[in-house]
Amino acid sequence: MKPADPQFWNHSCAELQAQLGTGPQGLSQNEARKRLLAFGPNTLRVQAERLLILQYLEHFKNPLVLILLAASAVSALTGEFTGFVIIWAIVLISVTLDFVQEYRAGRAVERLKQTVAIRATVLRDTLRLDLPMEKLVPGDVVLLAAGDLMPADCRLLEARDFFVNQALLTGESYPVEKHASELAAPVDDLSAAANAVFMGTSVISGMATAMVCRTGPDTAVGKIADSLVAKAPPTAFEIGAQSFGMLIMRLTILLVLFVFLVNAFFHRPLLESFLFAIALAVGLTPELLPMVITVTLSHGALRMAKKQVIVKRLVAIHNLGSMDVLCTDKTGTLTEARIRLERHLDAQGQDSVRVLELAYPNSYFETGLKSPLDDAILEHKEIDVGGWRKIDEVPFDFERRRVSVLVDQGEKRLLVVKGSPEDILRLSTQYALGQSEVALPLDDSVRASLQALQDSLGREGFRVLGIAWRTVAGDHPHAVVDDETELVFAGFAAFLDPPKESAAHALKALEASEVRVKILTGDGELVTRHLCDRLGMKVTGVLTGGEIQALDDAALAVRVKEANLLCRLNPSQKNRVILSMRNQGHTVGYLGAGINDAPSLHSADVGISVQGAVDVAKAAADMILLRQDLSVLHAGVIEGRRTFANIMKYIMMGTSSNFGNMFSMAGATLFLAFLPMLPVQILLNNLLYDVSELTIPLDRVDHEYLAHPKHWDTGFIRQFMWVIGPISSIFDILTFVIMLKVFEAGEALFHTGWFIESIATQVLVIFIIRTRGHPFKSRPSTALTVTSLSVVAVAAALPFTPLAAHLGFVPPPAMFFVILLGMLLSYLTAVEFVKRWFYSRYAAR
Repeated sequence: MKPADPQFWNHSCAELQAQLGTGPQGLSQNEARKRLLAFGPNTLRVQAERLLILQYLEHFKNPLVLILLAASAVSALTGEFTGFVIIWAIVLISVTLDFVQEYRAGRAVERLKQTVAIRATVLRDTLRLDLPMEKLVPGDVVLLAAGDLMPADCRLLEARDFFVNQALLTGESYPVEKHASELAAPVDDLSAAANAVFMGTSVISGMATAMVCRTGPDTAVGKIADSLVAKAPPTAFEIGAQSFGMLIMRLTILLVLFVFLVNAFFHRPLLESFLFAIALAVGLTPELLPMVITVTLSHGALRMAKKQVIVKRLVAIHNLGSMDVLCTDKTGTLTEARIRLERHLDAQGQDSVRVLELAYPNSYFETGLKSPLDDAILEHKEIDVGGWRKIDEVPFDFERRRVSVLVDQGEKRLLVVKGSPEDILRLSTQYALGQSEVALPLDDSVRASLQALQDSLGREGFRVLGIAWRTVAGDHPHAVVDDETELVFAGFAAFLDPPKESAAHALKALEASEVRVKILTGDGELVTRHLCDRLGMKVTGVLTGGEIQALDDAALAVRVKEANLLCRLNPSQKNRVILSMRNQGHTVGYLGAGINDAPSLHSADVGISVQGAVDVAKAAADMILLRQDLSVLHAGVIEGRRTFANIMKYIMMGTSSNFGNMFSMAGATLFLAFLPMLPVQILLNNLLYDVSELTIPLDRVDHEYLAHPKHWDTGFIRQFMWVIGPISSIFDILTFVIMLKVFEAGEALFHTGWFIESIATQVLVIFIIRTRGHPFKSRPSTALTVTSLSVVAVAAALPFTPLAAHLGFVPPPAMFFVILLGMLLSYLTAVEFVKRWFYSRYAAR
């Protein structure tokens, strides 16, 4: 079986159903499984998972490792077979550790992503099923509603007031209405295919039933996927990691060239000198950095999942931790989202059943994405719409902020309009009182009293909608925007949404964590102020959508600094606010769940949505909250900071003792008659050091560190390296002197003593630099403690094992360990004092 013709919209439904072997009730589960095997998953890029062996070999792509393996093979040909075997074994163990850790982390994160995958409602065996989009096949029948993403290229079977945003494919900026009827004449352009919808576009309003015709790479968007899928710009975290890698690489190249030239100058064996230089480069290169970052981020993602935050993009974890501004709507996050229609008032503030009788059919017949306000209206089941018949509607949009429904009641035809009270009043020229349909002139004095009534409701915490109507001719066939004029104002519908009990505590917790919350809402100032008062949130400034419209970018940047209450905003204004704050250097998070939130979710540094959000919002978000609660988000912020802290421990550890040791090794080639350490010993040193770092992602983090947003700062890392690194070099030189003068060490004993001292200083320094405070007051994780001490113990024991002869070690005298203990205590004490001085100078960072 083949997918439908590329221009399937030119065929009748009967022809397509015959071609695809389906019907109005869709496919059976058995048939769908067969087709999934034949057509493949419904994804734009069908990528079969590579074999594990290929993924494993990918980890050998480091050119330094390849050069080292090749050079060791050459040495084997010259008779150094033992060294060849040991070098290969060490490299294989190191690469395997890297692969296993990264593979397990990647699988864990993929399982998390599947829990929030975009799904579609499909008819299978005549039952409605909620399936991941990738499971859809040609011939399936899907049900579509406002907020859905189109799961495939489909032919409409039924459609009611169905409006679609297909700007992704056609560039059309306004929603397009779609119908299930046959086309009058064949068309080539998909923008003219009024009876078809296409993968990746979204439903603005209405409902439809559609037959899947083409999936995955065969869809219209699949044909141009490479041009549409632009790589996201690198985050500050990714840029920082890259700049750190370049810094280390430049230092590595300089040291390797220096070492090789010095050995060549002293006429030392060329192959051995080359192996030494390459091994030194491997020791200096942070080859575990990608693995440590991936594993640490995945551990963070797993911890966040336990706290009901699902991470879709791992690098967003750092952005969440560094977030210092959170923009959010109030419904559902600051309020309970249990909205009740409390009052329906006429123009004199009297209870009016007439207002409810008009609002109810408007919400009942509306086919767009119903808001919680519509649900609250529809709770009033006492209103009977049996005598009403819907003719047409003008769906809600965020520019007009209203919805109009054209209804027929037998003897009369009405256009009923519901929406923002400011806009409804602006469009009204008359008003009616109580049950009366007698229209009175809406003069300035009445407008003033209506505004006063609206303000008083807002101060009491009511969200308000305006309700209006106008009588049209009995044969009026369609509702259009131009009909929304000369309305008769009926009154206000007033709603209450109680504050969420946990919101006040969450706001205080975010403030204590130096995350400033800004409310971006479509509601008015008074009702939002009332909510802030109830939650104990201080209002530092108010900015309205009308004011934003009149401001240029420079003026907006000034006003948005202080304002934390931004009211009556449309989607484009929300987006402007977010971009303005980002341009001022803030890391901005945006929490949204509606169709109108997708642009802002894209524009924010970290887009956050909720499990119950519409598809377009969930697809745009970096993270999904399984529970719509700011306390859940605050827990995620803390986890983001904890994850970043553990990544920085690896960085600080590598740039302090490890860099100092390798620098000392390069310098020692100037005055030693032999290599300061054999290539195989350098690699073993690097392997043991890497093993000691594997448990860093599990380490505890000081509460003081978690209290502030954290940002990647390469300059800070560089300063730390130049300040702490030389301490390690000083103690290395002291070790050289002791080994040569006190113990009169030969080559093997020198190698042994320095190997043990090097491992001990590199590994144990983690207990000092893992905290900015006192090391005895900040308890490391048990895993980190056990791993680090075990690695040092293994290094100290190696000279006494049968492997010693193969590795070039000899047992050191007992006095060596006594002196080593004193040196280690002195070294760690020196690092602690210098660390305190360093952080006192760079406290703000």
